[in-house]
Amino acid sequence: MKCACPECKNDIDMSKYPKAAVSHVIECNTCGILLEITKIENGNVETEIVDEGK
Repeated sequence: MKCACPECKNDIDMSKYPKAAVSHVIECNTCGILLEITKIENGNVETEIVDEGK
């Protein structure tokens, strides 16, 4: 699965989240922002910001 952080635009390492599903919260490994998964389609993950992070 592929996911890019909407804040810093870096790729998020989705291998840390093998059971990722809609409504799960993940963390950007670059900027630390918390993101909620809103959609998973064709291997692409869409998210929205939950918490501004570190």
